[in-house]
Amino acid sequence: MIHLSVPGRGDIHLTHLVLDLNGTIAAGGAVLPGVPEQLARLTPHLHAHLLTADTRGTGGAIAQQLGLTLHRLPPGDEAAAKRAYVTALGAEHVVAIGNGMNDVEMLHAAALGIAVLGPEGLAIPALLAAQVLVPDILTALDALLDPIRLIATLRA
Repeated sequence: MIHLSVPGRGDIHLTHLVLDLNGTIAAGGAVLPGVPEQLARLTPHLHAHLLTADTRGTGGAIAQQLGLTLHRLPPGDEAAAKRAYVTALGAEHVVAIGNGMNDVEMLHAAALGIAVLGPEGLAIPALLAAQVLVPDILTALDALLDPIRLIATLRA
């Protein structure tokens, strides 16, 4: 668990990390450098979930490589499916990280939404749905490993 006591916002108790795959932790179907090591440091504190429509067909191999739970989204309304997944976990205990249009609803629903401006870009609605913007996934994972950085960003 990661606990954030945010002045002006209150306490946030995070137990789940929900990650988008393509554009967030992977680019071109391959995991971005440094992600496996950072996730290994983070997963003792948060239960990590990998959500994907698996456009490139690499989701299973990447999940296995990272030791994460994979949830393949059904074709169709992926944004709603991601929101439903976050809600089922208990959104008040979820940090969600994503970059795309289909991440908007999960970023908005989660207790903490982090938008990543990575090598595949960032959808403006995802930026507006998140509470925090970071330049890349490693910065997002680093912030979760050092929560004081998040508190400084989120305080009122």
